[in-house]
Amino acid sequence: MGYVIALAGKGGTGKTTIACLIVRLLREKKRGSILAVDADPNSNFAENLGLKPEKTIGSILDDLSAHPEHVPASMSKDRFVEYEVQTAIQEEDGFDVLTMGRPEGPGCYCYVNNVLRNAMARLIKDYDYVVIDNEAGLEHLSRRTTRSADSLVVVSDATKTGLRSAARIKDIVEELEIKTKNRFLLINRSDKDLDKNEFIGLNLEYLGSLPCDEEIQKISLNGNSLMKLDDHATSMQVLRKIGDKLWS
Repeated sequence: MGYVIALAGKGGTGKTTIACLIVRLLREKKRGSILAVDADPNSNFAENLGLKPEKTIGSILDDLSAHPEHVPASMSKDRFVEYEVQTAIQEEDGFDVLTMGRPEGPGCYCYVNNVLRNAMARLIKDYDYVVIDNEAGLEHLSRRTTRSADSLVVVSDATKTGLRSAARIKDIVEELEIKTKNRFLLINRSDKDLDKNEFIGLNLEYLGSLPCDEEIQKISLNGNSLMKLDDHATSMQVLRKIGDKLWS
């Protein structure tokens, strides 16, 4: 079973950037096969990893709902969904990417969502590590991908508003009964040392903080892949020091 690292956080905290850096660190450490899952319809996980999504799970669901006749007579619907999920995976040097997207059509997706959940559960077993970039509501983690995560990383800034959002995400995890072995809080874009005692009430283990990184800002402005970030970039140096906690 692949080790699942799920990220969540309100918009603007740099959650997707952190997800990319974790994929990069896993590849650098040669931890094994990696699947990056973009489960936030509003994010650009794939683009930040240097890929342009060609097919999404949302588009697969739309097609099945609108055209059930597309399922070959010689193949069950379950097997067809599994096949379509496999064809949606994009291969890159050292990792694969799957973009979930969101269905746009008016159809009912109850059955295909259930089939998709089973397909994803089997797919996760094929990889050593799965990094899931979630939307704040954890919709895909709770309904479509997997009901559990080995490490949940809640990304926040150091503001009171950001920390309240982090606490809400932790509450959502408990409300949805998502099984998590580890729950971490990662503070992004903070250039000061933070006392972990400040976060005791959140019931999240303080993983550490990443400073503002001019190299990341330059890459983002130019629309380049974060996989091209300099090995000696400040953010990567800090993440190397705390990253092993994610899969320990």
